Amino acid sequence: MADPLSPEANVLGALALVLTDQMAARAATEAGESGARGAALSALHHFLDAPSVDTLRRVLGLTHSGAVRLVDRLVSEGLVTRGPGGDGRSRAVTLTPAGRQAAARVSGARSTVLERALRNLSPDQRGTLHDLLGRLLAAVVEDKDGGAWICRLCDLHACGRDEGRCPTANAAAAKYGPPPPRGR
Repeated sequence: MADPLSPEANVLGALALVLTDQMAARAATEAGESGARGAALSALHHFLDAPSVDTLRRVLGLTHSGAVRLVDRLVSEGLVTRGPGGDGRSRAVTLTPAGRQAAARVSGARSTVLERALRNLSPDQRGTLHDLLGRLLAAVVEDKDGGAWICRLCDLHACGRDEGRCPTANAAAAKYGPPPPRGR
């Protein structure tokens, strides 16, 4: 039998579910499709620099064939292009100007949902919540093994990743070691 559920865990689960539902609905409206499409556009916009289809697949937690079909749809809609990959065998995926606009709409929809959820908190309460959520994310990273990347919808500027303030990136670096320098 499972451990009894604490009131805090129950409320956290309810909040996570409603925010996920709201973000998915808003992203689907902006991206024109639910699921991986919005996440792909966001990831390409915020932190993937001309990834291979395989890298995009790993970020989104898709099968290879699922990622190929997704990229095919995005190419046919003029949102991404395929170009030469880093090793001659792979193909790099990059956003077109229309893809950047669509990605910005998806990110804006996510931002609207999340900022609205925080609207009744004072700056001090928001700071406390930020610290607590960072601890929760670090614990999730410690336990996570595979699957889609936690940051696939994140705005990396907002989390302070480049300044070393992202709780997920910091927990991943503690678990796996620092990432290789960009551009390699």
